[in-house]
Amino acid sequence: MLGCLSGARVRCWLTLASGLLECLCFAGTVFGWASLMFVLKTEGYFSNLCVNATGSNGTHYTGDVKTLPSSPTDCSGQDERFSLVFTIASFMNNFLTLPNGFLFDRFGTMVARLLGISLYTTGTLLIALSHPETSLLLFPALCFIAVGGILLLVTNMQVGNLFGTHRSTIITLYNGAFDSSSIVFLIVKVLSEGGISLHYSFFFLSTCSVIHLMRTFILMPKKHIPYPLPEGYTYGMTCGHARPHIVDQARKEENKGPLQGEGGTETMTFQLMSNKQTPQTVSFRQSVLSWFFLWHLVWLSVMQLRHYLFIGTLNPMLNRLTAGDPVLVSRYTNAFAITQLCGVLCAPWNGLIMDRHKGRKRAPGETEEEADLRSAVLSLFLTALQCLLFSICATTPVLSLQYLSFALQVLNRSFLYGGNAAFISIAFPTSHFGKLYGLMMALSAVVSLLQYPCFSLVKGVFDGDPLYINVALTLLSLCAFIHPLYVCIHCRRLASQRRSSTKQLANGGSSSSINREALQDAVDSS
Repeated sequence: MLGCLSGARVRCWLTLASGLLECLCFAGTVFGWASLMFVLKTEGYFSNLCVNATGSNGTHYTGDVKTLPSSPTDCSGQDERFSLVFTIASFMNNFLTLPNGFLFDRFGTMVARLLGISLYTTGTLLIALSHPETSLLLFPALCFIAVGGILLLVTNMQVGNLFGTHRSTIITLYNGAFDSSSIVFLIVKVLSEGGISLHYSFFFLSTCSVIHLMRTFILMPKKHIPYPLPEGYTYGMTCGHARPHIVDQARKEENKGPLQGEGGTETMTFQLMSNKQTPQTVSFRQSVLSWFFLWHLVWLSVMQLRHYLFIGTLNPMLNRLTAGDPVLVSRYTNAFAITQLCGVLCAPWNGLIMDRHKGRKRAPGETEEEADLRSAVLSLFLTALQCLLFSICATTPVLSLQYLSFALQVLNRSFLYGGNAAFISIAFPTSHFGKLYGLMMALSAVVSLLQYPCFSLVKGVFDGDPLYINVALTLLSLCAFIHPLYVCIHCRRLASQRRSSTKQLANGGSSSSINREALQDAVDSS
């Protein structure tokens, strides 16, 4: 696989390291919501929704000190409002990835990053300037932080194109760093307990946007990083490319299958092509209408819904399991946030699973893209299995078992989002990556909206007991196993067609007619 020229290697590695730090410290902070919610409750946000037995406001605040009333207090309304904040923010985080993907594909890295930085800074400033009387500012603030963070992630994932043989590993590494960035809100919580105001912490996060701007103008490309990299590619703001005939010659010498243009890659979406189509002409519409897209959407959506509901209801769940002990709730909240830091350590395991075939000898006639797809089967299966185990632990109402739930949750999240991005980059043309990634996240976001009615059912119909909802979500997570099964069957079908073509060639058959027959079989099977 072609890579950076020797003179640009330092710049490539510096971009990789700084991007990892950016994702780790900023991109996915919204998923540290459990820690931030603890601080916001202490500060008195939405405290007017707490009522005592007489129906009046049940929680009073003097400065930063909470005073509990003498009569029992019901804060389910406050919990529900916080859940709604996270539901909307997580929805916007995914849903707006669709227009952001089109923006990234159309206008390039610099425009996308400037938009993301602007949104992120606005969100942190809104929280820094908010107070309990303006609690409603949390709705736009969390949305801006979520959308700005995902834009930083999307623009960073293309850095994996600079390291061809480790591309999936780097994509998953960045997604793991995205998950681990939830630790930032734990730091905010610890600082708040140490006497440093919530507002000062968010003012500091706002000033860090200067770093993002410097990285945008100094290290990142103005447009895109192509995949695969052309011969003689120079990495920087203005990226240079070799002449087309040199690039084609380099591809032939590498003997890695059919030639691929800069804007796209030959993928298994050829199952949708007509006989006159080539890998470079696979349209966005054909990609979206493929079975790969459908089952991958199901795979992502059911597991994401499980994670979002767990994060959004963690605080009330811990309150229920600890009988309202604030010390225990704080301890488990900290434990959950600390485990999130391990996401950056877990995610590369998934990338290594997907890249494990690199450098190995492939079967006769097998392309690099087919090998990539075959290696993705194990990753997809393990991710679904992790989600099932996590859901079972989260469903069991045993407080100490939640430590295992936390560990499985961060492992599964790192596999889920890293594997999602890596699979899209493998199974579909690179020229549509931003749009397909955005559409996938947007559609899964619509499914994730179910977390709020689920939370309302728990609070209303089931009187705060999440057991039945958790059981239902555990059964729903079984649907995620359909995707790896389908990809596995598809890969076996391709291998069978390849062996059949080889036998016909050995018997003197026409190569072109064999290729047309194999292609038509693939179209029929789709």
